[in-house]
Amino acid sequence: MIEIKPHPIGRCRIRVPGSKSYTHRTLIAAALADGTSTVRDPLRSQDTLLTLAALEKLGATVDDRESHIVIQGLGGRFKPCADPIYLANSGTSMRLLAGVAALGKGVYTLTGTPRMYHRPIGHLLEALNGLGIAARALENAGCPPVEIPGGQASGGSVAINCSVSSQFLSALLLMAPCTRDGMTITVSHGPVSRPYVDMTVDILARFGIQVQRDGYTRFDVPGAQTYRAGDYTVEPDASQAGYFWGAAAITGGSVTVGGVSTASSQGDVGLAQVFERMGCQVVHAADGITVTGGRLRAITVDMADMPDMVPTLAVVAAFAEGTTVIKNVSHLKAKESDRLTATCNELKKMGIAAVADADSLRVTGGRPRGAEIDTYDDHRMAMSFAMAGLVVPGVRIADPGCVEKSFPDFWQVWEQLRAE
Repeated sequence: MIEIKPHPIGRCRIRVPGSKSYTHRTLIAAALADGTSTVRDPLRSQDTLLTLAALEKLGATVDDRESHIVIQGLGGRFKPCADPIYLANSGTSMRLLAGVAALGKGVYTLTGTPRMYHRPIGHLLEALNGLGIAARALENAGCPPVEIPGGQASGGSVAINCSVSSQFLSALLLMAPCTRDGMTITVSHGPVSRPYVDMTVDILARFGIQVQRDGYTRFDVPGAQTYRAGDYTVEPDASQAGYFWGAAAITGGSVTVGGVSTASSQGDVGLAQVFERMGCQVVHAADGITVTGGRLRAITVDMADMPDMVPTLAVVAAFAEGTTVIKNVSHLKAKESDRLTATCNELKKMGIAAVADADSLRVTGGRPRGAEIDTYDDHRMAMSFAMAGLVVPGVRIADPGCVEKSFPDFWQVWEQLRAE
């Protein structure tokens, strides 16, 4: 348990770690590349280290140095691994690796925590089956653990349902260049979280992979391509920036997050614009984005492309005038926790009216009171509700260590708000 002490914020400058999403994708691409790659400024968190360890089990040679990671790629073909590959509750690791594992030899078993066994992956398995790959779920229908056979990925045409997660599409895109025939991928539903698809395509381009696309509905990836080994730098994580921008919004302070810009493919950069609509001042500069708090007012906003930022926005909305309506977020139920229900539960503990239905969340601003916040083993719940404690006495965060999943140094960086 950790208690957040209220304190004012003046003008602060914060640096957040490398993007979790970019780190996962860069590590996988480097492991598939044709030589030695250097990955600079990667995020070292529970999730990304699980991906890195899995790639080692799949045969990649890894030299993890403090400032960077050196990976000897396998030229598009993973080695056999008889032992189960444990991925805890990292949905990104599970879904992306379930796709690229089909490029290997033998049969791979991907396992995780009990919560992972309730996180859907069925649409990806169906797409793999449609490509002639006999991938299957071993227990709960459509959920991990999964078994992925290698040696069956020749490519072809396939449709993918991305109404639950865009990661299913990203998995196919990452494996497609290394298949013999390439892939024509048609998106039948969705995709939700579209910026994450852009990140995947961006990584493919950086590694020299050709992709032709028609928006988010069709992707043509020629086969027999080679990921180009090289020197790659991971940009700062826009998702983590959101907590510090939210702190500024709630307190009326001013926080600059360095290295983050609107030129990024990370959709969560857009949270700054959401806060601007709510009454904050936002300044974009070459060296970062600054949010300065103002009188907050409720808005109606579609967050389908920024689902990870919904708990952050919901906590800020608790301090705004009126009822904020957050739309198109049904896929939040399949995250590390059921984030719609979890966010509602904890806001209600603080005396805030919050209602979730199948696809939206409504938060009516008021006068939040202190409470013990359950985090549901979900890093984003802990970091989001920490913001409230900057203003409200008595906010206590249970299981603060859950931030290890994406931002191990979060509490130390959070203290910089007090120091400045």
